[in-house]
Amino acid sequence: MIRHIALTLTFTCLLFLVRAQTKTISGFTKESTDAQFKLEEKFDNYPSTKNVDNLIKRLSARPHHVGSPYGKANAEYVRDLFKSWGYEVQIETFQVLFPTPKTRVLELQGAQKFIAKLEEPALKEDATSGQKSEQLPTYNCWSPDGDVTAELVFVNYGVPADYDELEKLGIDVKGKIVIAKYGGSWRGIKPKVAQEHGAIGCIIYSDPEGDGYFQGDVYPKGAFKNEFGVQRGSVLDMPIYPGDPTTPGYGSTADAKRIDRKDAANLLKIPVIPISYSDAKPLLQSLGGPVAPEKWRGALPLTYHVGPSTAKVHLKLEFNWDIKPAYDVIAKLKGSQYPDEWVIRGNHHDAWVNGASDPVSGLAAELEEARSVAELVKTGWSPKRTIIYCAWDAEEPSLMGSTEWAEHHAKELTEKAVAYINTDGSGRGFFYAEGSHTLETMVNEIARDVIDPQTQVSVLERRKSADAAQAGSVKAKKEILNRKTLPIGAMGSGSDYTPFIQHLGIASLDFGYGGESDGGDYHSIYDSYDHYKRFKDPTFEYGVVLAKTTGRATLRLADADVLPFDYQTFQKTVATYAKEVTGLIDNLRESTEVENRMIHENRYTLAADPTKKLVVPAPKASVPFLNFSDLQNALNQLEKNVNVFSELSAANPKPNTNLARLNQLLYQSERLLISETGLPRRPWYKHTIYAPGFYTGYGVKTLPGVREAIEQRNFTEAQEQLNILSKTISSFAQQVEAVNAILRMR
Repeated sequence: MIRHIALTLTFTCLLFLVRAQTKTISGFTKESTDAQFKLEEKFDNYPSTKNVDNLIKRLSARPHHVGSPYGKANAEYVRDLFKSWGYEVQIETFQVLFPTPKTRVLELQGAQKFIAKLEEPALKEDATSGQKSEQLPTYNCWSPDGDVTAELVFVNYGVPADYDELEKLGIDVKGKIVIAKYGGSWRGIKPKVAQEHGAIGCIIYSDPEGDGYFQGDVYPKGAFKNEFGVQRGSVLDMPIYPGDPTTPGYGSTADAKRIDRKDAANLLKIPVIPISYSDAKPLLQSLGGPVAPEKWRGALPLTYHVGPSTAKVHLKLEFNWDIKPAYDVIAKLKGSQYPDEWVIRGNHHDAWVNGASDPVSGLAAELEEARSVAELVKTGWSPKRTIIYCAWDAEEPSLMGSTEWAEHHAKELTEKAVAYINTDGSGRGFFYAEGSHTLETMVNEIARDVIDPQTQVSVLERRKSADAAQAGSVKAKKEILNRKTLPIGAMGSGSDYTPFIQHLGIASLDFGYGGESDGGDYHSIYDSYDHYKRFKDPTFEYGVVLAKTTGRATLRLADADVLPFDYQTFQKTVATYAKEVTGLIDNLRESTEVENRMIHENRYTLAADPTKKLVVPAPKASVPFLNFSDLQNALNQLEKNVNVFSELSAANPKPNTNLARLNQLLYQSERLLISETGLPRRPWYKHTIYAPGFYTGYGVKTLPGVREAIEQRNFTEAQEQLNILSKTISSFAQQVEAVNAILRMR
């Protein structure tokens, strides 16, 4: 046994020496790289699957939505953990608007009268599913009060393209209630688009094709949504602005001035409710009219029709519009050299019900990371930069905890925040990351150094293999396997990174694992410890892997000699986006010419049925030529400056002078991508490179001002946004040159 241990230790030491000699870490010298690898080896010994297990079980033991007793208890428990680990910690409380249901009625009138159950039953196999007195009912947060009766129309996913299809079928939703499937877009887009088309109510259901028995065995036998499961969730128009709707742009403190609800631009005007596929079935069976297009049909045992219904539907909703406390836990570990440079790490703690997967699995990983960092401090290490751990409240309704905190501390964050690292729910499977492309190189180095517990290869290699397996051709598979890095995704919205990157211009990252932890528990009473332990991460190994992944990001940003921002990846990515929008205008011009020629030749019809009257629309306005020259010039200058930066960084990674100024220029770079006027019709979103789409919700739109103006055929606005973007890129290029000036010094 002793000999075996000795051999193991010898092998481990040799492995470390080889790795230290062959690998580098951006932002670290050779000497500091060796020290960092040793620190991370030590760090990896601390995160524990047993601790992750216990944390998930403890934090998800009761429902803990905004303003609930267990929500406060969890915040205090997390605060006390941080305090016991030696952090300077406080609970910062915001007063936020949080509507909860008091009346919910959904019924089908007529001869086949049906009253929807609108509830999820407790299961003997799920220990926490019976806590009914503490559970929020099934509802969509931020629906207005309403009492409407009308015919029903099926709108597929309820996105703009679906209404184009309805128009072709001669179906108008004006004055109707619509029913839409979950999926295809973020839930809040569905009632938003319905409202724009004149609908007076909206119902959203989970079809078993996308979230139910079509995918696999349903809960409790399997992981997938059973016939009574319902996805709660926010329908705030968050692409306008997130946070408390009554305090736009500033923190909802106890003395904050609030606007009237009717003046909040991100609140809907029509009532909306989510239902199970059990409740949806009789409603869908009531529909007459044309058979739904093939791509619209789900997996329920019925013929899907578009409508309208043969009988009317009655929907009545009333809410308590209360102000509730939101408890943000903020824990600080002061930096020894640069205390006013902040590395911020966050995950929310509130849930719609018990939330074992969303968000507690991510929170447990964050807490294990923070505990492990505290263990390093006991060995004599201290971070160069201040580390701030945050456990946000009120994320689920509309990112309120993080948004109100970021808005309230905007000036200080703008000056001091180096980066924000986010997690949310996580599970077994493959590494994923999205965020600022200036940090893509760092992300790849981390993925290279973290080992997957199932395969014992790096999480980078495992993710590449998974991507290759999903590739559509042999050529694509080879390209994926041959590349050395993973591209990270661009950030839209949907989690707590939003106020940091989109509003304040703070470089941000979002990490997680998944792909082997699918199931129908999302935002239901079945998002429980029992479900998580059986189907999401039974051994809790991926909670530990997540802690090791985010821990490396935190530690490397906190201790880097030169902050690891890589302009080259960013420049190439933005150049790709610019090429896309240039192609978008060219394609739009070509398609418009084709459509108008067909109209002119009187061959264009919206109806496939020859018995219907020929519908010939008015010709579309021709697409003008937009001037991309300023943008191209700015991108060319950026490329030149970035190439110099790459050369200087390789030759002189740590200048002897002005190191503090160099790091400040690096982390302040993302601020220059902010437009003070913000995006058209939604000025809260200020980032010119990434934003959630106006009609995609969480989904990202890159170069959003230009791209969306072109998509909406607003060409005057497109040129205005091109001019703004060009100036932004030019300013960023100048910042790179300022960095280069310091790197030239010897």
